Amino acid sequence: MPTPKLTYLQELGVFGFDRFETIILAALVTEDPMMLIGRSGTGKTFLLNSLSEALGLEHRHYNASLISFDDLVGFPYPDAENSGVKFLETPATVWGAESVLIDEISRCKPEHQNRLFSLVHERRIQGISLGNLRFRWAAMNPASTDQSDLESYTGSEPLDPALADRFSLFVQAVDWDDLSDQERNAVTSPAGEGKLAAINERLKTHIQTCRLRFLQQLEHCPQGVLDYVTTAVTALNGARVRISPRRARLMARSLLAARVLQGSLQEKTARLMLGCSLPHVTWGGDIAKNVLDAAHRLAWEAASNTPERWVDLLFAEPRLDRKLAVLINQCPGPDEGTQAIAQLLASESRERSAAFAFALYPAAVMGKLPIGSEGVNDLGRLASAVLSVDAEVTWTERGNTVAPHHPGYDACARLLSDLRGARAERAKQFLSWCLVEQISLVRADELEKEMDGCVRLLKKQVSV
Repeated sequence: MPTPKLTYLQELGVFGFDRFETIILAALVTEDPMMLIGRSGTGKTFLLNSLSEALGLEHRHYNASLISFDDLVGFPYPDAENSGVKFLETPATVWGAESVLIDEISRCKPEHQNRLFSLVHERRIQGISLGNLRFRWAAMNPASTDQSDLESYTGSEPLDPALADRFSLFVQAVDWDDLSDQERNAVTSPAGEGKLAAINERLKTHIQTCRLRFLQQLEHCPQGVLDYVTTAVTALNGARVRISPRRARLMARSLLAARVLQGSLQEKTARLMLGCSLPHVTWGGDIAKNVLDAAHRLAWEAASNTPERWVDLLFAEPRLDRKLAVLINQCPGPDEGTQAIAQLLASESRERSAAFAFALYPAAVMGKLPIGSEGVNDLGRLASAVLSVDAEVTWTERGNTVAPHHPGYDACARLLSDLRGARAERAKQFLSWCLVEQISLVRADELEKEMDGCVRLLKKQVSV
């Protein structure tokens, strides 16, 4: 029976990371910062040092908990000729390095974080460009807020989100229980202890070739990559998982690199890349798996360019006015529009569905929207309740307290005080309906802005 061909990482003596090999290689192709996170002894440092050896890089390995500024730049001394300061370099200083590993970054002293910030993000130190520096890597134990009772990493502090957001990919190292029998034997073997990885020409050539293709495609990124990332980021932000615009660009770069490495955009890789692109784990943040799965499903369908793609975009958008824009600009016909309206009204909360219907119904009745008669009726059923609100509001106070009006009245009055004209009348009508229906709005101002955004969009695009 022939021996299975080793993966790139297995050739380096690295085991347990096969699932993440495309993710790790993508970081080499993009040359964007990468971080490994895991418990002690899971091979984080060994992997990153082995990569530098296999690629033949001028490498520096710093322990962030012990590092001083002099370790990075050397010892300053006067430059008599230029009346300035030079730095006396040592074999450990960062000048000339092609790759840098910042180990134990979560144990870094606060006063050093700003210096690491510029090193990681800008490839600069003291404002001086590090022209040779290509790869910036880091490793850390789980943050102190994200640990089980089995092992405590006192001193491994949550990372500053601003620093974490400068890293592109976050790979979580697997522990013993997650290794296969073959991987356990390979990890346990004492043959590799203290052994340096030889320069791996196959890996070097592969990365160089893919890097060239990656750079060629950067200026004209495939639409599937852009559709996947924009839809996923929109869906996650809609689920209250903040993803910065900078993070979106890093995600697109990483996904493009994975596409180059594998020859096509593959769904399994896209889902794995999505999870590895989010920095929240570095400060102990927990993103529910079902939230990531839902964002991926919407994004993958969008990237696949199926006929239903516009519906995925509609549901991914968190704001009502953005949903309306998708309906107006991308809905292929009234039958599809009617079905989408029915699904949307059923999936949104009662108050958001009512606000959407209230804003859209006049345009729908005039035939200005790409929906059929059933869709118009669905909107009308909700909108008519808001338009014809007429009821007596009663409430109960605690104890012997007597209030002159409903507890929600003051909040409504504050919101209405800043509005004028038709917008104020529209908001008053909707808020009155909420009071009658005993709906407590957590962010009434945001919902009113979305409702007004729908009205403004209709006036602009369909001449209502």
